[in-house]
Amino acid sequence: MALEVITELGRLAELLDARSPLFVRWSADPEADMASPHSTDGLTGAELPGLSANPLAVEPWWGDRSTVLWVARRLHDYSHLERARAHGARPWVLEGDEVNRGPDNEPIVASPKPVALIDRQVLEQAEDVLKHDTNGDWGPLDREGG
Repeated sequence: MALEVITELGRLAELLDARSPLFVRWSADPEADMASPHSTDGLTGAELPGLSANPLAVEPWWGDRSTVLWVARRLHDYSHLERARAHGARPWVLEGDEVNRGPDNEPIVASPKPVALIDRQVLEQAEDVLKHDTNGDWGPLDREGG
């Protein structure tokens, strides 16, 4: 499966502006996810009706703020998954049908189609944007943090 590799945060924002709704998923291998496109609830073992992912779509309340800042925050919010998932999870972009919500209220995406891989340097760019263009410092949405 030949996917675009996004190496610039601005390119991810452009992709989102041109092709929404998109989602970001943190896993080791999009190909393996496509072979078995169902996530499992880590606590109960229940199989979900698709892949758990995080929405990238810009919310209306965001107004005319930068899409680059939006995607920087979306990547940052779930960056703890890079460390929490086994086998070197990385973020990748997908599209599909949001069919339900998972146990953490995340979208469950059925009929997923990989769109692009997100290079590590995009995560670093997101951190730089957040350091310079925000009102404060916050951490990712990590349950075990703190």
